[in-house]
Parts: sequence; C-alpha cells; structure tokens
Amino acid sequence: MPYFDAASSAPLHPVARQALLASLDEGWADPARLYREGRRARMLLDAARGTAAEAVGCRPDELVFTPSGTAAVHAGIAGALSGRRRVGRHLVASAVEHSSVLHAAAAHEAAGGSFAGVPVERTGAVDPAVFGAALRADTALACLQSANHEVGTEQPVAAVAALCREAGVPLLVDAAQSLGWGPVADGWSLLTASAHKWGGPAGVGLLAVRKGVRFAPGGPADERESGRSAGFENLPAIVAAAASLRAVRAGAEAEAARLRALVDLVRARVAAGVPDVEVVGDPVRRLPHLVTFSCLYVDGESLLHELDRAGFSVSSGSSCTSSTLTPSHVLKAMGVLSEGNVRVSLPAGTPAGDVERFLDVLPGVVAEVRERLGVPAAPGVSSPAGGAAGSLVVDALGRRCPIPVIELAKVIGDVPVGGTVTVLSDDEAARLDIPAWCEMREQEYVGEEPAERGAAYVVRRLG
Repeated sequence: MPYFDAASSAPLHPVARQALLASLDEGWADPARLYREGRRARMLLDAARGTAAEAVGCRPDELVFTPSGTAAVHAGIAGALSGRRRVGRHLVASAVEHSSVLHAAAAHEAAGGSFAGVPVERTGAVDPAVFGAALRADTALACLQSANHEVGTEQPVAAVAALCREAGVPLLVDAAQSLGWGPVADGWSLLTASAHKWGGPAGVGLLAVRKGVRFAPGGPADERESGRSAGFENLPAIVAAAASLRAVRAGAEAEAARLRALVDLVRARVAAGVPDVEVVGDPVRRLPHLVTFSCLYVDGESLLHELDRAGFSVSSGSSCTSSTLTPSHVLKAMGVLSEGNVRVSLPAGTPAGDVERFLDVLPGVVAEVRERLGVPAAPGVSSPAGGAAGSLVVDALGRRCPIPVIELAKVIGDVPVGGTVTVLSDDEAARLDIPAWCEMREQEYVGEEPAERGAAYVVRRLG
C-alpha cells in the first residue's frame, strides 16, 4: 500500500533500524558515569552529536538532543525569550509556522508577552520586507520555518536572517521538514528539527543554539544536555537518528531530483485531469517531495477515506478532517481553497509506478465523492441571461464543508449577470472557501455581512 504522508512521519530508514538494534546492546548504560559501560555510552552519544552537528552546520557543543521536535521548539523559544527578557517580550513568527511554534506563542501571550504573526503571500512564503517591518526594539526572538509542512513552500531564510541580524534579533528556524534534504541557509541563531521526519525514530529532536545567543533554560535545572533538555537520554534512538540523518543526506541530491520530477508530474496531471482543483504552494521554491491541492465540491474526509480504500495513504488540511472543524491555519493564512484538500508527501524510494497509479485513481475518486454529495454535472452553468430573480439567499446554516459552496454553485446561474447570491453559513471554512470559489469560477466576492447566526457571504454573478 503506497504511503504518501512522509511529511507527517517518514518510514524508518534501514540505517536507523540497524543503528537502533546495535546500540540497544552497546548504549544502555548512563553516559554520565565513568565506568566502562558508561564510557562506551558516552562515546556513542558524542559520536551521534558530532554527526548531527555536521549535518546541521554547527559545533557539537551547540547542539542538544530533546525528546521530540516539539520539545525542541518549546525549549528553544522559551530559552531565547527568557535569555533576552531585558530586551523585551515581543515575539515574531510567520502565520504559517508549525502548531508547536504557535502554541508556544499563545503561551507567551498568556504570560503577558506580545506576539506578531507575519502574514504570507498566496504561495505561503513571507515577504522579507514585511517580516523585517514586524521587528521592533523590544523584539526578543523571531521564528521562521525553513519550509512549510503543509504546502512545501520554502521560506526566504537567508533574507530574513539578514534583517534579523541588522535588528539584533536572534532567529529560530524550524527545519523539521527540510533538514533531511540539506543544510539550512546560514544566519540562524537557533535551529530545531525532528528525527522521524527524515526516517529516524520518533522521540528524538534537535536543538542547536549558536554561541553568543543569550539563552536561559526554563524549568528546574538539569545536568544533562547542557541543561537544555532534562532527563536521561534515549541513547539508542539518538544514535539511530544521527546515523539515519547522515545516510539520507548522502543520497539527498539524487533522490530530491527524482522525487521533484514525480511531484512535477502530480502537479501537472492533477491540474489537467481533475476539474475544479487548485494546486497550492510555490511551484518552484518548494520541498522536492511534497505537493498539496484542494478540490472544489469535495468532502475532504470522504476523499481521504476513499483514497485509503484504493490503497493510498495521504493527509489533508481540510476542516472536515479535523476535530476542530476549522480549516488548516496554513491554508487560511494563504487565502486558498481548503475544502477537499490533499497533501501528498513522497517518502524516499517511492516508485514512479505508485505515483502513476495514484494519478489514475484520483479523478474517479473525486468524481465519486462529488456525485455522492449531489454536485451537478456542470455546477454554476446556466443560460447567459440567468433567472428572473436579481438576488437569492441560500440557507446553509448547520451544514459543513463543502455543502455551502455546493449550494452556491447550484444557484449562481439562477440570478442574472450582476445579480447576487447570499450564502448564510456558520461553518468557519466558508469564510475561506467561498472567496476561493469566486476566484476559481471568475465570480465577484462582494464580502461578508453580519447575520443572526454565522455570517452572510455575498457573491455577484459576473458571467
């Protein structure tokens, strides 16, 4: 069964498995002890740290291992903010950061700090000038991911790092999605990553803090990992993480070129073969293995279930696939369609035949889900004159994605050119998907008006 969700967690690399099994026998002792078994464990830990530091591009004594990538992010943000508390309590990050960064920002605000979320362009990238304008005299820390985890867009890390350096603000880069493909552009002050994203075992994160960066670890002091990550090191997992990082980086250039060609094929075939679809993210400045697209008139949860039944494991940012019933904060910040969202992220070694089969199956699956939801064969098509009514109201209250958009598409042809359709909806996704539908179908989104329940979204028919 083809697994296309490496951005969530990559399959365990064979080198990681071998290193893990070997170090279970050799690395079980306490590396802080001076007896023979402890010295052997310390040698393994030091070797793993050196290997990881080489891949990151830092000194071994600047890097510590944490229990996860999320723990690395939380420790890095808290430590940098605490270390620079005399400068101020202002935190800056892009609006599309991983939830671990945004959760840390929310906790910082709850504790009395301030936070500025930098908006992104429709591709998902920040404008360096806009990011730089968010920096203030009291900014203690800035955060920017190296590449987005949902749409694959690479961020202008070098340009933002230069602006942060001019402002005297340290920059934390979350490199979880990109570190397996190559080093991060220089200029960062702190860097975090997660081993299971590149094929290492889960439960190992990296936190690198450059010398000279003011850093004050939070919580009770601990003698391990320079006081920056408490608790006994999971040495077998750490050794496996470092070994697999070195292995994947050794073949990254060739594998990136091969997977990029497969992703280019997906981008082209999906756009050409599936009606009413939006491929999102930067088409050029992106991770080599990841592509995301959204399908109009499709229930994302049903789409994922049907693809799973067809033998393909993919992910989604649609609100109807989440417990919160709100669209992905990444798609929302980008202002792109969220309904029927599919993220395909190919693990290293994915056969081209698996991708071809996926592309053969996808159009039929999308059509089947649309038919089940009652989407007309040609939604929104009517006579040029339209109906007699100058305006219509669609009551979609209490109905979730993508029903409000489907109901809009059914009746847009029933108003004359220049007429309006008002959609009443209390689904958060409608705020994103109705404007996106208008852009895709070349209709005018007039705007949102208050309503007794939810909101009223007004659309004017242009043709």
